[in-house]
Amino acid sequence: MRIVYLHGFASSPQSSKAQFFKRKFDERSIPFEAPQLDEGNFERLTITGQLGVVERAVAGRPVVLMGSSLGGYLAALYAARHPGEVERMVLLAPAFQFPTRWRARFRPEDIELWKQQGSAPFFHYGSQTAQRLGYSFVEDADRYEDTPDFGQPALILHGSQDPVVPPGTSREFAAGRPNVRLQLFPSGHELTDVLDGLWNETSRFLDLDDAITRFQKL
Repeated sequence: MRIVYLHGFASSPQSSKAQFFKRKFDERSIPFEAPQLDEGNFERLTITGQLGVVERAVAGRPVVLMGSSLGGYLAALYAARHPGEVERMVLLAPAFQFPTRWRARFRPEDIELWKQQGSAPFFHYGSQTAQRLGYSFVEDADRYEDTPDFGQPALILHGSQDPVVPPGTSREFAAGRPNVRLQLFPSGHELTDVLDGLWNETSRFLDLDDAITRFQKL
C-alpha cells in the first residue's frame, strides 16, 4: 500500500492535515507522498496541470489517493480516468461540483474583470501571502465534469458545519453509490479539530490494523 495525498486549493504539502497523515502513515512504514500541486507557480495553476502532477506521482502503480477539498475533487477526477491504478480513496470535504460552484462564488463583473486583467489575487495558505492566479484556471475548470463517476471504494469524511463545501454535496454524491461511504463530523471545512476521528475512520477503511496484525504473524 502507498498513499498519495492531494492538498486543497492555495494550500501545500505542509498543511496541518497533510503533515498529520504523513506522521500517522510514517509510524506504520506506509509510503506517503504529498506533491506540490501548483509546482511552485500558483499563477499558472489549472485542473489539467494538477492532474498531470497526480499522474507523475502515481506513476502508473497501484495507489490509495487521499484528497482534501479541491484535492478530493482532483482525486475523484483521476480515479474516474485511471480505474486500474487507484485502489481506494479517502476524500476530506471533497469539492464536488467544483466548476459550477467556483463560478457561483463570484459576481459576473468580477469574473469579467479577472478575464480582462488576466489574473486575480488570492490568499495562498501555503506561503501565507497574496498570490495572483491566472484566468486560465477558470477556463480550464470548465472542461471538467461537476461529478466524477468512479467505481473504486471511497470514504468521504465531511464536516456537518462546513460553510465552504456544503455537506449536502457529499450526501448527494454518496446516495445511491454502494462503493462510497460518508462519515460526518461536528466540524467545519478544515476538519483540523477532529484529526483523531479522521484517522480512526481512515485506518478502519484501509484495514491498517488488520494489515499490521497479519504482518506481525509472518
